[in-house]
Amino acid sequence: MNITARRQPGSLREAIARRAAFAREPHPAGVHKPPLQLLFAELRSFYRGRHKGLRVEPAARPMPVMLLPGFGSHPRRMKPMADALAAAGHHVHEWGLGFNFGPNPQNFAFLMRRVGAIAHQHKAPVALVGWSLGGLFAREIARRAPWMVAKVITMGTPFSGDPRANNAWRAYQMVTGHSVDQPPIDCDFAVKPPVPTIALWSPRDGIIAPRSACGWPEERDRAVSIRCTHLDFARAPAVVAEVLRQLDIEG
Repeated sequence: MNITARRQPGSLREAIARRAAFAREPHPAGVHKPPLQLLFAELRSFYRGRHKGLRVEPAARPMPVMLLPGFGSHPRRMKPMADALAAAGHHVHEWGLGFNFGPNPQNFAFLMRRVGAIAHQHKAPVALVGWSLGGLFAREIARRAPWMVAKVITMGTPFSGDPRANNAWRAYQMVTGHSVDQPPIDCDFAVKPPVPTIALWSPRDGIIAPRSACGWPEERDRAVSIRCTHLDFARAPAVVAEVLRQLDIEG
């Protein structure tokens, strides 16, 4: 009992020291990230009011859809997209984990079970729509269990190239306590899942380098450029319209 009590402060100090060391890591030479002016535009986007509504047509192929939020985001941030998909006739599900603070074996196992349960409930594979880090979860779920997944749509997701090709990797390491290139689950985010995989990316993204979110042809089936900020991937009408369009495409 006393031994455990004595160890706790040391463990806390070690965790703080590890995160502080992550924060001091220099950005690797030759790895490109979005310029500062685009990062500042993200701040304006964060405080922008709601976008005007989007006219939604009935889906050609209604299906179960799970939305996976970005790093540090809550599913509420994706509510405009959820409402539009539901209005089109899709069966929309949250990921069930609240804020996205990164992967660990427990929450990833939960997601695998949840996608399986939704597929069983609807007797149909699930379309996974992942924003930023949520897209990495989506790609890995589909890679491991393609029979449960109809397709994957990522939005500003850094699945290609160096995991430090962005303006968020230090914050990610400080919050999660692990390096961006040593996640606590066995994964390979650059490997294309064996299901239709669509990457939405933006040349105006102030968080993720466009090349990282677009990927190379062998890493996804289609890549679509949309001019929006990274934070607007969750709600911009042009993005929502493209997600609806991609869900209607067979394959």
